[in-house]
Amino acid sequence: MRGPLTLDAMAPVLFVLLWSTGFVGAKYGLPYAGPMTFLALRFALVIAGMGLWTLLSRAPWPTRRQWGHLAVIGLTVQLGYLGGVFAAIHLGLESGVSALIVSLQPILSAILAKPMLGETLHKRQWLGLALGLAGVALVVSNKLAAGVGDWRGVGLCLIALACMTFGTLWQKKYGANLPLRSGAVAQYAVALVGALALAFLFETREVRWTGEFVFALFWLAAALSFGAIALLYRLLRTGAASRATSLFFMVPPVAAFWGWAFFGETLGPTALLGFVLAAAGVALAMRPQPKHVEEKPAA
Repeated sequence: MRGPLTLDAMAPVLFVLLWSTGFVGAKYGLPYAGPMTFLALRFALVIAGMGLWTLLSRAPWPTRRQWGHLAVIGLTVQLGYLGGVFAAIHLGLESGVSALIVSLQPILSAILAKPMLGETLHKRQWLGLALGLAGVALVVSNKLAAGVGDWRGVGLCLIALACMTFGTLWQKKYGANLPLRSGAVAQYAVALVGALALAFLFETREVRWTGEFVFALFWLAAALSFGAIALLYRLLRTGAASRATSLFFMVPPVAAFWGWAFFGETLGPTALLGFVLAAAGVALAMRPQPKHVEEKPAA
């Protein structure tokens, strides 16, 4: 019998703690490089580390068909999600607010899981979505009225939300047999090409190699791209997509705490109410169905 402190038992807590630092790490390093340049360097580091691990462990490389699925995941989970969040924070959106917007992912995942995965959808999930949207709207409108961030950043976070939702569902549907280590190399390689293309189109690609930037770069590459992503995929493989992604509703308050601790970001009463509404919406949508209710299997 396994003890209580197994990796599976600790994975949710570790994931939330690591994932929440990603928003702060982005803000910590973005003053010294453009968002796509920053991400391209991060992706290159991960490819080098994960590629070496793959070669040393003699892990199998993806087949041609698997490369197609990995490319979709790389473009959505890595480039689309991270690129949207980094660009939004670069435009002045606070780390806690950006985390709050993308925390709606579990509700969207639950809704989209019906057509993509055949999981059952309940009315309370629509109610949860309504509450979550109301909470996010309250926080965003409050911050924009105070001159913090702008609508471009909000739009980019919404794009990131859509990309992460689609990518994690694709991973859940097609990723069960995808190789983890070499698969990560493939994902980040595709994302690197996309990030470089965007950097050459929209950025100067100038980097100021300060201590803060180097720390942020290595933290995001090691703790986030290795640790948190591996934990997320482990969670997705061991539970329903909507249940695994429900952890995202815990990320905004932790990210808001880090934002306050490192950057002095604050939340007034209105913004706090919005956080509570959004968290309540996600919690409602993710609440397990009573055992006595029988769910019909997907056709």
